[in-house]
Amino acid sequence: MKTFARVALLSFVTAFSAFSPASAEYPSGPVQFIVPWPPGDFEDILTRMIASDMEEATGVSASVVNKPGGGDGPFPGALEVLNGPTDGSLVGSFVIGVPVAGPNIGIGIEEDSFIPVGIFLTYPFVLAASGDAPYEDMAGLAAYAQDNDVVLGHFGGGLAPTRASMAAAKNMGFEFADDSAFDLLDCNTLSSGDADVINTTLALIEPCLDEINVLANIGEEPIAKLDGVKTLAEQSGVNDLELWNGLFVKKGTPQEVIDVLAKIAADTMAGDEAQQLMQETGARVYWQGMEESQARIETDRGKLAELIEILQ
Repeated sequence: MKTFARVALLSFVTAFSAFSPASAEYPSGPVQFIVPWPPGDFEDILTRMIASDMEEATGVSASVVNKPGGGDGPFPGALEVLNGPTDGSLVGSFVIGVPVAGPNIGIGIEEDSFIPVGIFLTYPFVLAASGDAPYEDMAGLAAYAQDNDVVLGHFGGGLAPTRASMAAAKNMGFEFADDSAFDLLDCNTLSSGDADVINTTLALIEPCLDEINVLANIGEEPIAKLDGVKTLAEQSGVNDLELWNGLFVKKGTPQEVIDVLAKIAADTMAGDEAQQLMQETGARVYWQGMEESQARIETDRGKLAELIEILQ
């Protein structure tokens, strides 16, 4: 009898959702988390933890759907969320580039297109080269690039680490001879010679860490696992804009939906599994709520503008 009553209630809520600011019981149907990258990196792992905890807590199906955008980075996945409903059934797991760079590239994303549910991850992002490259840090790369072509591999020209890398190069008196966007940047990218220097996360090059040169890490703090590797900001003089990831919903999504998502995600990030991932990998795992995340986005828009000014 209780089951019948619950089904009837959910049917009523669905039928009249157009007239109600929020569902009385979110989620009332399957929830998809859109990760605009291939499986396996930090944002994918942590978002899958959130989805699993949501399914366990609510009894409603919650899944991660990977939507890599190739040379367009996270933006095709972001547009899918932007073109979706505002009922919380479609949630974006987005890097900084979506809310910070997205409004500047003319694809339909505005500064207020998405509401941050919260930010939960800072990537251990690095610039790396093969072990036989004749440079081990940014100063060495700058000297080598004066007389040699160096190709940069990245995840998208509009993303923060890419902008930071190119601005750092200009600050240090050189330019990359060419650059290419990849869906995946790992040990094979370097060993195959597809790029001379890659802009990637530590997790993707961990298997060959002893065989490559990590030139710099891109962020506010050095990575403890990379003893002696200085930040890009310290070596080049550019600001310390870093790559982070958070949960986002489309503008117009009810606050009740945001609150449910935030509670589950905050608990996930404080859990043993997520904290162990941080200890083992060098990623920073935490939870910043909606207001704090929005303030961070505004600050980072200023930092990105500084990098763009350098590149002009």
